Amino acid sequence: MNYYQEAFNLISKQHQWRGSCLNMIASENITSPAVREAIASDFGHRYAEGVAGGVDENTRLKVFDRYYQGTKYFDRIEALAIKLSEELFHAEHANVVPISGVVANLVAYHALSKRGDRITALGLLDGGHISHCKISAAGVMGLKDIPYAFNEKEMNIDVDESKKIVRKEKPSIMLFGASVYLFPHPVNEMVDVAREINAKIVYDGAHVAGLIAGGRFHDPLKEGADVVTASTHKTLPGPQGGIILCKKELAEKIDNTAFPALMSNHHLHHVAGLLVALAEMKEYGSEYAGQIISNAKALAQSMHEHGIHVLCEHKNFTESHQILVDVSDHGGGAEIADRCEEANIILNKNLLPWDTFRDTRNPSGLRIGVQELTRLGMKESEMKDISMYLKQLIIDRENPGKVREEVEELKKEFNRVHYAFPSQRQAYEQIKFK
Repeated sequence: MNYYQEAFNLISKQHQWRGSCLNMIASENITSPAVREAIASDFGHRYAEGVAGGVDENTRLKVFDRYYQGTKYFDRIEALAIKLSEELFHAEHANVVPISGVVANLVAYHALSKRGDRITALGLLDGGHISHCKISAAGVMGLKDIPYAFNEKEMNIDVDESKKIVRKEKPSIMLFGASVYLFPHPVNEMVDVAREINAKIVYDGAHVAGLIAGGRFHDPLKEGADVVTASTHKTLPGPQGGIILCKKELAEKIDNTAFPALMSNHHLHHVAGLLVALAEMKEYGSEYAGQIISNAKALAQSMHEHGIHVLCEHKNFTESHQILVDVSDHGGGAEIADRCEEANIILNKNLLPWDTFRDTRNPSGLRIGVQELTRLGMKESEMKDISMYLKQLIIDRENPGKVREEVEELKKEFNRVHYAFPSQRQAYEQIKFK
């Protein structure tokens, strides 16, 4: 086998295939050609160990105390990324060192707690992320995870019952945010009990960072969060990576935990790509985030009208990029997700609160995100078309191959990245260097 040739053959196939798909995984997005150019830059070959050592009096940008030479251009890239992050998220301090959202959570846990402490967060069945509990990052840090009480009808934290849990358990970290995330979490309603027990509030904004930066979700820092962690590639359409935003009094502790405690080199090309994505969000973020939410509501409403069980009809289904669907009466999440993939609709099976861990392989639900479709310029009318495709697959049990033809025909009209600075390249075009 010619491994070199096969590698590029598979890359080419991926571009062609996903360019003909409706990509609706809620934790994914597509970067602009400009971000891809930044990722492919020389910064990907370099190191820049060190932390911010002050502020330049003329530019008011961070300056860095580096252990390597050759960082004069990257220093400005990182300083600008920090400044723009602070501006978009209304944060007193930003750190762009984490290489993923989970690593950002590790930084927060390491900085704000010690082994044996407790952390309260949503349980996995209620939408919490694995990094919030003992099987992943929280467990690595030796934290005991205590789940909040959850209201299944409202698909949100039960404030009164959770306050009782917090007062009893006295966690050092109260974590908000989730992997399944339809509505803003009650940070404002629970900040009083956090102050009462001297807990720090950490908000995992991985899924909704783009909505927050676009001013279309709630503002967790304004509501009382001490630290916001996030990945940079879901509703925030940057390269895969992480970010931490925090109050000024925690800045030194967060920075020194990110480096040198938990990371060495921090993938400089991704910081360059993040800066470009943040610039796009500054210019287009409000319109983009607003359209994401409008599209999610439109898709949910249309699916509901087709007889598909979309959760939370009484709350207009969602306030984020996500919608949740119960397909337990139609074969379960795994079967439907597989049928959708055959039709070039890419979404994921998902546990719902009334499932058990025995249902992991075929849970009741589907989790659907509209951020990538929105990024391609789709609006409410296209959401209605997509709801029809889903009806054909879920309820009518039509041949996925037939539906795939309709999907591919629709997708032909949407292969450029919107809400970004103009480019002649198509969204899924393979950039060839060899």
